[in-house]
Amino acid sequence: MSAASVREPFWVRLLLTLVALAFLAVALVAPLVAVFHQALKDGLALYFAAFQEPEAWAAIRLSLVAATVAVVLNTVFGLAAAWLLARFRFRGKGFLTTLLDIPFVVSPVVAGLIFVLLFGAQGWFGPWLDARDIRIVFALPGIILATTFVSLPFVAREILPTLQAQGTEEEEAARMLGASSWRTFWRITLPNIRWALFSGIVLCSARALGEFGAVSVVSGHIRGETNTLPLHVEILYNEYQFTAAFACASLLTLTALVTLLLKSLLEWRIRAAARRALEIPS
Repeated sequence: MSAASVREPFWVRLLLTLVALAFLAVALVAPLVAVFHQALKDGLALYFAAFQEPEAWAAIRLSLVAATVAVVLNTVFGLAAAWLLARFRFRGKGFLTTLLDIPFVVSPVVAGLIFVLLFGAQGWFGPWLDARDIRIVFALPGIILATTFVSLPFVAREILPTLQAQGTEEEEAARMLGASSWRTFWRITLPNIRWALFSGIVLCSARALGEFGAVSVVSGHIRGETNTLPLHVEILYNEYQFTAAFACASLLTLTALVTLLLKSLLEWRIRAAARRALEIPS
């Protein structure tokens, strides 16, 4: 069957395109424009003043610390998990793959409650932690745990298809030439998956910085101490400080837009690398 015989009429394609654009305009573009409009409508002076408050800086620092630690942990885990799933056969492999997707389907609020159940004062490990003066919930460790949980799959899920697609021929050749597994990973495997790895890190970073539900449960909302930037936005909005709230929200929105741009660039590099590997002209 030829391609021309399965092409839809022009009016069908036009209608579908208009419907898609209209939906995106209402559900995506309009909210983004509204955030920046509300943030800037009172002038740049008030906009930048929102970031000069000590609580705002504390929230930004906490978000960066939690996101950085979560990204490092998830990068190490993602590399190990993707390597295990792509290169080895073992009993329970499908179950492990399913477990990897749990943060995608579990509500962040439920995830936060799980950590409270485990490490809260009345939780399973609460008395043991309290006896040793160790704070998990309502402190930085709990925020890091919650952030790590919700952003856990992104690195592994970006790397895994690339590892499966590239095969094992180069790695086997390196081992036949006497290279150790560690040397093969650093010299062969990692360079081949670097763009997928960067893409996963970018997505993981964006998810970690923007997390609200799980962190809200475990943080305790202690102003200047356990409030991340999304929580700080909620507090400002509830206190009718709309300009400051939307200014901080615009920072998160800008981060998301930069993330989208970086992901698009990295996906282009991944496709270009795949074409070169297959020796297909661009």
